[in-house]
Amino acid sequence: MTEIYDLHSHSIASDGALSPTELVKRAHEKGVTVLALTDHDTTNGLAEAQQAAADLGMRLINGIELSASHLNQCLHIVGLNIDPHNPSLSEGIARQQSIRDLRAKQIAEKLEKKKIFGAYQFVTQAAGNGEITRSHFADFLLTHQHVTTQQEAFDRYLSKGKPAFVPTVWASLEETVAWIKAAGGVAVVAHPMRYKLSAKWMNRALAVFKQAGGQGIEVVTGRASLDEIRMSQQFAEKHQLYASAGSDFHAPDNIYLELGRLAAMPVGLKPVWELF
Repeated sequence: MTEIYDLHSHSIASDGALSPTELVKRAHEKGVTVLALTDHDTTNGLAEAQQAAADLGMRLINGIELSASHLNQCLHIVGLNIDPHNPSLSEGIARQQSIRDLRAKQIAEKLEKKKIFGAYQFVTQAAGNGEITRSHFADFLLTHQHVTTQQEAFDRYLSKGKPAFVPTVWASLEETVAWIKAAGGVAVVAHPMRYKLSAKWMNRALAVFKQAGGQGIEVVTGRASLDEIRMSQQFAEKHQLYASAGSDFHAPDNIYLELGRLAAMPVGLKPVWELF
């Protein structure tokens, strides 16, 4: 049987719309045979996802997506095949969560200066036991009719240079890779083309990532164009990184980011799942 891999997805444990069980069931329905749950800065959904996958005869890869700061730029580093109970990783997650909660309070304060009240209470209730992300604030602004789309929330309030943007210093690139490696996992740079950075900048960052022990890069992502896939392939080849594929699925209503809906992996690359 041909395996269908999707190694980047989110549940309600962070900013996804589905429970871990619902996510796994949808992946199964879409033909995915190997799924990684990679919620932002948390592993809270993994136990439930593992049980759901076992019930369906699927393979669930324990994962996480960590925010990392490098030269004043935020990069997302996916950890695959991790031990979610590793002490070093757990300490790192706790640190990231405290940074995330402080950012949420600061975003809410900035919105209050714009006479937009009640954001922090809304996002904490919406996140529940999950991690608060900027998407929760976008949902708040949309629900309370301050904007007409979630994208408008980012364009008007939440993106860099906008009134409610809060610059955040996460753990360093080297630290996040170290946490993933300590947990026995594979560190992968997520969606490299989405940062809109120059090839020169990205090549320098990937050299640091590789030196720190990073092993992979997402070459095929949910909405990558053929040109973007080719550029990511060049990054993988230049730095001798394993290639990953993931939809970055968040919600069923986003038709452009569906579980398992991925282009073919370019020929000649080493797939990251060979390391599992």
